Amino acid sequence: MAQISAFKGLRFNTEAAGNIKSLCCPPYDIINEEQRLEFLKNNECNIIRLELPKDGENPYAVASDVLKAWEDKGILMREAKPALYVYEEEFTAYGNRNSIKGLICRLKVEEFSKGVVLPHEFTLSKAKEDRLNLMKATNCNFSQIYGLYMDEEHTSLATIDALSKGAPDMEFTDEDNITHRMWIVTDEETITKLVTDFDDRKIYIADGHHRYETALNYRNYCREQGISKEGDAQDYQMIFLCDMGHPGLVVFPTHRIVRDLNTFDKDTVLAKCEEYFDVEKFATADGMEKILSEKDAEGKKAFGFYTGKGEWYLLTLKDISVMDTVLPDMCTASRQLDVSVLHSLILEKIFGIDKENMAQQINLTYTKFFEEALSVVDSGKAQCSFVLNPTKVTEIRDVASAGEKMPQKSTYFYPKMITGMVMNKLD
Repeated sequence: MAQISAFKGLRFNTEAAGNIKSLCCPPYDIINEEQRLEFLKNNECNIIRLELPKDGENPYAVASDVLKAWEDKGILMREAKPALYVYEEEFTAYGNRNSIKGLICRLKVEEFSKGVVLPHEFTLSKAKEDRLNLMKATNCNFSQIYGLYMDEEHTSLATIDALSKGAPDMEFTDEDNITHRMWIVTDEETITKLVTDFDDRKIYIADGHHRYETALNYRNYCREQGISKEGDAQDYQMIFLCDMGHPGLVVFPTHRIVRDLNTFDKDTVLAKCEEYFDVEKFATADGMEKILSEKDAEGKKAFGFYTGKGEWYLLTLKDISVMDTVLPDMCTASRQLDVSVLHSLILEKIFGIDKENMAQQINLTYTKFFEEALSVVDSGKAQCSFVLNPTKVTEIRDVASAGEKMPQKSTYFYPKMITGMVMNKLD
C-alpha cells in the first residue's frame, strides 16, 4: 500500500530572505501575471520565481540557476534531519471560521493501475508538459499534491493534533485571511509511528492530479536517462495528506458558464429540459444557493439555470434511474454525480457541447464564484450559466475507488495549499 517517508525539507532562511509571508504564494495555476509581478515586487525571493518562472529565453533553466544561487547564498537551507511537517490552514468558508490539518511528507509514486494512489479527475496535457519541464530543470518539488486517506479511528489525526499543541515553527496570515501554520517533526519514533500508519492505506488525490502524473513521468524519465534507479528520491513526490473524515474539509462547487454558442434560446432549452426535470421559475437570484442546498439535503439532483437579470430556473431531476440508461458503463457513484447529470442530460444532449468541447473550453468555462456565474451572463459575455451544489467527499472516494474519473473541474477543495513553506529537493 502507500509508502510515505520523512525528508530533509528545503526551507527559506528568513534571516536572509525576509519574513515567510513575503516568500510564499498560492498555487501557480491560480496566479495571473499581475499577481506574479506583485509577489516579486514585495520580495524578489518569493517562491513564485521558482514555481512559475517567466524570465529569459529558457525560464526553466533560469529557475534552475536561481535555485542553485539561493542554496549557495543560504537563502534556502536543508533540514538537518529527516522530518515530517504538520501543516494547518485556518480559514473562513460559508461564514464560519474553520481549520484543516494534515501531514506533509514524501509519497512513493505508483501507477494508478496498482490501486495504491487513486485519481478522481481527468487532466490536460499542456499543464503536465510545463510541470515536467520545470522538474527536469530543477529536480525539485516546490509545491505539494493534496491527498486524502481513510482512517475510521482517526489514529494519525490524533497524533498530528498532539504534535501541534505547542507553538508552530512557522505562522502567518495571507491576504485572503487564511492562517498557515507549520510544525517540524524530527523525532524518529514519532516519524516511524506515522509512516507505519500508512502501510495499509490508499491515497485519494484531492487536488494536484497534474503534479502527480508529472511526478510519474519524471520518475520514468530519470530512470530512462540513467539519472536514478528504483528507490531513489525521484520515486517520491511531496504531498499533503489529510484524513478524509476531517471536520474541516470544504469542497466548493465549480459552476458552468456557457458562451459563444451559435444559437441559444432559453425557451427551447427549458422545453427540452422538461423531459427529465421539474422546472420552476424565479425572478431573483437571491436565495438560489440556499434553495439548491435544500434540494441536496433532500437527496435531489438540482441545478440553477441562470439566464440573466436575476431570472433563473430551478431544474430538479425527476428520476435518477434515467442515468442508468444514459451512462450504462459507469459505476453507480459516477452515474449519480451532479456533474454527470448536468453534462450528459443538458450540456451534451441539449446544447451539443461534447466532451472534447468541454476539455478545450470552447463553449464552456468554469468558476467557483457564484457571483461570477451570474455577472458574466448579466454583462452579455456569456449566454447562460449553471449553478451547482458541491461534490461530496464520499462521492470522490467512491468514484476513485471504482477506478473511474469525474469530468474536469468537478471539485474545488478549499483552501488551496500554500507554496513556499517547505520544498522537496529530489536528491
